[in-house]
Amino acid sequence: MMNTSAVTEFVLLGFPFLHPIRSLCFLVVLVTYSLCVLGNGFILTIVLIDQKLQTPMYGFLCNLAFLEICYTSIIVPKLLQTFVSTRTTICYRCCMAQIFFIFSFGAIQLLILTVMAFDRYIAICKPLHYPVIMTKKVCIQLATGCWLVGFAYNFFEAVQLWTLPFCDSNVVDHYLCDIGPVLSLSCADARLLEFLGLLSAVSIVIITFSLIVVSYIFIISTILRIPSSTGRKKAFSTCTSHLAVVSILYGAIAFMYIRPNVRSSFHLSKVVAVLNTVVAPMLNPFIYTIRNVEVKQAFWRAVCKTGGPLKRSFLGSMDDKEVLE
Repeated sequence: MMNTSAVTEFVLLGFPFLHPIRSLCFLVVLVTYSLCVLGNGFILTIVLIDQKLQTPMYGFLCNLAFLEICYTSIIVPKLLQTFVSTRTTICYRCCMAQIFFIFSFGAIQLLILTVMAFDRYIAICKPLHYPVIMTKKVCIQLATGCWLVGFAYNFFEAVQLWTLPFCDSNVVDHYLCDIGPVLSLSCADARLLEFLGLLSAVSIVIITFSLIVVSYIFIISTILRIPSSTGRKKAFSTCTSHLAVVSILYGAIAFMYIRPNVRSSFHLSKVVAVLNTVVAPMLNPFIYTIRNVEVKQAFWRAVCKTGGPLKRSFLGSMDDKEVLE
């Protein structure tokens, strides 16, 4: 029998090398998290209150926005604590739950982005069939399927992780409970579980990425056949935001998890993980809204409905037809 002790909590190291500027780091992360919640909350609110935005594309975008809020909310509080506390701890069950939700939310995000690519494929390549294929019932089924599959995908691995024994060391070299640093503390041989985790991550990344690539191959070929340059530009503009989010997400995932050994390069992985878990969720709502005419028009329609003395000052310089369209 191995000499093991019952671990009731883990200690999160965070970023010890940033200790001299921890106050600044705390402020930056707090502002970034606040912008993430406000930006994604804005998307949820504007889509729910504006009838013209209640389409399949914006329905999936709402799912993505809600997911980003949940994803960052299970990570950022502990990250902020590592900057203000000399010893940041997380209970054993909380750590296991955090691992499960991080990977589940990550899988759901990939699936939703894949469904969004399929939605753009139907809208651009089969526009006449779009209302028949992408009905409200189908959209609800697709979104629900993404959430169910995402949670079920990592369930077996999470159960196996809960059964692992841990030695005296309970210090996790990370600001969150990531599977690599946690596995390195196990007394048991965790190579099989590490392999299964790698296989799980690689498989869902490759499958979803392949489906997205195939969708855009058909989309681009269809756009190139559009005779007018205005039509090509308008069709491609509906995909640019999705492509930007996909590029950022898959680039970060490829660096963090698709490696021969997930236990390597913890320090560099932590830096990239911050970009993926804190910065990217904050950028996504801006990517989807800053050049989106429909969202801007919906915002001004909401301002018009509220009325009041600010209405004229906000809308005086805008074209009435654009605002009220």
